[in-house]
Order: sequence, then structure tokens, then C-alpha cells
Amino acid sequence: MTVPIIAGLSAIADQADAFILDLWGVIHDGVESYAGARDTLVALRGAGKQTLLLSNAPRRADALVEQLARMGIGRELYDHVLSSGEAVHLELQNRTDPFYADLGRNLYHMGPERDENVFLGLDLVAVDLEHADFILNTGPWDLDETVEDYVPAMKKALDRHLPMVCANPDLVVMRQGQPIVCAGALAERYIQMGGSVSMRGKPDPAIYAQALAILGCPRDRVIAVGDALHTDVKGANCAGLAGAVFVTQGIHAKDLGIKPGQVPEQSRLDQLVAEDGNVPLAAIRSFIW
Repeated sequence: MTVPIIAGLSAIADQADAFILDLWGVIHDGVESYAGARDTLVALRGAGKQTLLLSNAPRRADALVEQLARMGIGRELYDHVLSSGEAVHLELQNRTDPFYADLGRNLYHMGPERDENVFLGLDLVAVDLEHADFILNTGPWDLDETVEDYVPAMKKALDRHLPMVCANPDLVVMRQGQPIVCAGALAERYIQMGGSVSMRGKPDPAIYAQALAILGCPRDRVIAVGDALHTDVKGANCAGLAGAVFVTQGIHAKDLGIKPGQVPEQSRLDQLVAEDGNVPLAAIRSFIW
């Protein structure tokens, strides 16, 4: 198996009418946008391609729009935006999924204040762990915290048989080259400890169904672009999209032995993909046209 390494998205643009784009690791590094990202969005728009930004961010879509604007990525550069936090907000609001229908109204927020917009405005009350009906996990409070810092709270939650809602399935993201633990890592540990968890976001097929409904075009004419094999590539493949373009400068850069912007060795790329099992349509060094 050999994964094609393309010089830019223009090489495969004719295979799609729309692109589902990851944010962190593709368009920005958590602090600033990557060189060329804005130009690539302009090129996609010029080529007549729809774009939907799909992020495993534990906050609502409007917060992502504001964040991107501060990075110089204006709202006029993309068509749609959807986040895992938005999907969780809607589930907590609508209660159509049996898991969410059974949740109470008192939540323990395992996460920082900046993510509170996931539940603000809903008929929910944030309480301490002793009085909670469920945990809403949006990820560690501080950037240098680890999963182990949250194990004591999770043990207390298990004693009370509290279910957990995870608003970000990502295990880790790269923030200016440094790995940051995400909500998905906490949820994974909670599951290992015997807890019950629901996640919304990549690679869950439900969020791709939502994205496809927004785009309104056939799934085999949609290509995803992302830096994580286990979420972006797996999610695109499971959703039956035309495929996913794997951006190598993101969380797998260390596995590939490269620095951001470098092209990986073909043999090392193929080995990583073979070990992971989620095969992309192609690989690209960064989000470039």
C-alpha cells in the first residue's frame, strides 16, 4: 500500500464539490493560522468548492468563528462551521438520543470556564460532583494538566455511577508544536475505569450526517482534510466520503520524523498508515492549494 503524496489540494480538487476541513493542525495551531491557510481557502472558493469547517472543539460554532477572525481567517472565507461542542449542545437541548434523554438537569462541568457556552442557555444547572446527575467533559482546565490529574474526580463519579458526555473526542492536539491533552483522553480513561460515555464529534458518523445535510451534496463528492488518522481519516472513511487528505504536519509529525512543512519519507508514511489502519486518499505536507 502506497499513500500518494500530493503537492497541493488542486491535485484532487476535481474529485469533490465540497471539502470538510479540520481546524486545529490544518488551518491553525491553536494560536495562529498556518502560512498559506488563508490563501488555500481563497483558492477553494475561487474553484467553486463548498467548505465546511468541522472541529472537535468543545465549544459552540460562534466561538470558533470569533477565534478564526482573530487569526485573520474571516467569515467570508468559508461556507459553514460545525463543532463537536455545537453537536453536544443540540443533543442536550433536544434529548432525542436515549442516552441524553435519560440525563438529569444537574451537570458537573469537567473543564474550563471558556467552554461553558456548550451548556449555557439550556435548562441545566452546573453543580458540584456530589450533586450532579452527569459529567459534561470539555477537557483539562490548564494546558499542562494530564489525565492522571482527573482520575480522583472520575473515581468519585464512578462511585455515584454518573454518565459522562464528552464534547471533544480528540485525545491530543498540537499547540505550537506541544501536545495538549483533550477531553477524549479523559473520556477514554473513564471508559477504561468502567464509566459510561457518549461522545459527539469525529469520527462519530452522526456528526458527518449533520455535515452532509448542511452541504447538501452526495457523500462521494465530499473530501475531508485533517491531521489525525484516528478521527479525520477514520471518520471520513466510515461516513463513506470520497476520502480524506491527511495533513502530515499535525499530531503525527513526530511519528513521521518531520517538522511542520516538511514532506515525509514515503516508506515512513506508508508504515504509519498501515499500523493505524485508516487509509487516506492522499497525504499533503500542509494545507496548501
